[in-house]
Amino acid sequence: MRNRELVIRFLLRGPGALRSRLVGLTVLLLSAGGAGLLVWSAVIHLRLWSDGYRDISVIGPLFLVQGIATIILAVAIVALRRLALLAAGAVAGAATAVGLLLTVHPGLFGFTESLAVPYAKLSLVIEFGAAFVLLAGTVLLALAARRPAAAVTAPVPSGAAASRRAD
Repeated sequence: MRNRELVIRFLLRGPGALRSRLVGLTVLLLSAGGAGLLVWSAVIHLRLWSDGYRDISVIGPLFLVQGIATIILAVAIVALRRLALLAAGAVAGAATAVGLLLTVHPGLFGFTESLAVPYAKLSLVIEFGAAFVLLAGTVLLALAARRPAAAVTAPVPSGAAASRRAD
């Protein structure tokens, strides 16, 4: 049970207890930048969904799910900046880009796409960029030194009682 608790604590690690404020600020900037790229990707997918992709079997609903889920994930990343969320955002960005590449060759769910369609190349840059930025934040947060836990000490006696004990 102890290992499970350590894993959960590790995955819920946030920048608040990092030893360096500079590292904490860097994690914040990487989180915000990566989340912004995820939202940009979501906006592209929602735009394409509304422009006609909604009528494509399987792919259409996936565009809608990607758009909504990625925005929710991006908000959670910025609000909480937890290791597991940054990693999930990196995976989401990479998975979305890989999904696009799979639709180009060999095709996905019976649908074949081209990189010549609107937003395809931009989408790849944004999604791989989000994956890279969030992976950098994940690695930094995972490897950064934490502040030592506060030592629990007995209260120091004050006044005459303290001077008598010193004798």
